[in-house]
Amino acid sequence: MTHSRRWLPLLAAGLLVGCGPSTPRRVATPSSKPAALPVAGFVKADAPQVRLVPDPVAALIATAESAFAAGEAESLAGRLVAAREHFDRSVDLLLGAQGGAASDPRLKSALDRLVDRISALDVIALRDGDGFTEARSEPAVIDELLGAAAADRPAPAPATAATVAEDLANTAHDIPITVNTKVLSYIELFQGRLRGFMEEGLTRSVQYLPMIQQVFRSEGVPLDLAYVPLVESAFKSTALSRASARGMWQFMPGTAMEHDLQRTWFIDERSDPEKATRAAATYLRTLAEMFDGDWNLALASYNAGPGRVQRAMRLSKSEDFWKITSTSRYLPRETREYVPMILAAIVVARNPERYGFDVGASAPVAFEKVTVPDALDLKYIAEWAGVTVGEIQALNPELRRTTTPSSAHQIKVPMGTAAAIDARLATADPSLFKVFKFHTVKKGETVATIAKLHKLTTAELRSANDLRSSTRVRTGQTLMIPERRASTLPARPSAAAATASAASGPVTYRVRRGDTLSSIARQFGTTVSTLRQLNQLSGELIKVGDKLTVRR
Repeated sequence: MTHSRRWLPLLAAGLLVGCGPSTPRRVATPSSKPAALPVAGFVKADAPQVRLVPDPVAALIATAESAFAAGEAESLAGRLVAAREHFDRSVDLLLGAQGGAASDPRLKSALDRLVDRISALDVIALRDGDGFTEARSEPAVIDELLGAAAADRPAPAPATAATVAEDLANTAHDIPITVNTKVLSYIELFQGRLRGFMEEGLTRSVQYLPMIQQVFRSEGVPLDLAYVPLVESAFKSTALSRASARGMWQFMPGTAMEHDLQRTWFIDERSDPEKATRAAATYLRTLAEMFDGDWNLALASYNAGPGRVQRAMRLSKSEDFWKITSTSRYLPRETREYVPMILAAIVVARNPERYGFDVGASAPVAFEKVTVPDALDLKYIAEWAGVTVGEIQALNPELRRTTTPSSAHQIKVPMGTAAAIDARLATADPSLFKVFKFHTVKKGETVATIAKLHKLTTAELRSANDLRSSTRVRTGQTLMIPERRASTLPARPSAAAATASAASGPVTYRVRRGDTLSSIARQFGTTVSTLRQLNQLSGELIKVGDKLTVRR
């Protein structure tokens, strides 16, 4: 009885289960374990565990996506070199899969998506400039000051005349300072309507005065003349006047050329503070010698040109600037106002506190120099230095583009960054450097036809080569053709390279300037030894234009 009772609950449960709708009846076999039933008093057996087999393709794609996400963040932050490294790794992962990216449809699809998204980021980078667009200039203050001179100048107050007299009695100047109504009225103007301009210029001057004074001492030029840029440009190296004078010292193109200041598509040394200062010192000294040490006439010549001043002297039969300018017959108004304005600026700048100016402290510009071997986007230099592109441009205002010249060029970088930049340049992939082409003009070609041939606008071609004429070029003339790349992010997986890796059949590549077997091997996910074997090369020497087989 006891034995029968033990099975009663089981039989009852079996009956209940058997009455359930369409539930199949399971029959135990001698070799099988009885099915576990949810019956009180019985322990439920562990369900069999299904072991998940990892999907290596999915894992590889996920890792590549993670590398791409890191590159995307760096790219949008403007750190293009770091972005390149992450993008390279993301594509390397897929290209390095066993059997190649073409071995699995998911790998090939993932590779295509990566290339498309990297290309989209390239377009974003292009919006920030590709080195082709010229850097912005600022209006030169000389134009504004001469406009102010045209308006009614205030009559000098008696207190101003007294302050100037006391100042000159206690301050030694190394050029003669004439005090007359014109000079005093400009001092009054600088303290009044032009106060903001004067304060800003004086504050900015502190960065450059030590350098200017050192150059002037070495060239034997009076130190008072270090303040000429206050009127010319307010010490702005990117200043450009309506007459096309440029830089802190406002050199015209012809005068700049006479003093060995280079002007190319890449640079304009009129905006280089030190080089332009040396040229200005030489020019001022030459003018002073030309006018027997008369600095009034030398300054007038700096503004109007020595030929015009000599003609005015001849017509007026006078060698005294103030007599020559007592009438409007001999010199233009701009020059008549320029000299007294310079003298007034010198008086104020030598003792700004006396005239109510609080000149903020500003350290001289400090920098180190590095030599960049080829055309390189300033974004990379800024990234390696840990600063912004704007900071690199501020140190190198002579750069007309956001690209260094296509030949070795020294640029200034922040203190303490030169060693790191030199190290990065030493290991830089050649593809980082931009490529520029040249065109030799053939008979019958015009600016328009050449621009169309190279997919440029006529304005871009003229700007690149400083062409005065909108149509004419000379047969045999060499023109520089900036090559717009498809991307400013030199991420290795270009659509061509990535697609080639997934394609079947031989793949060839045309060698470009700056390529090496190592860089080509990296670009196509292969090795130098493989390239040498495929192309029957005994060494690693390749030439621009060579056609290499990179994959069979």
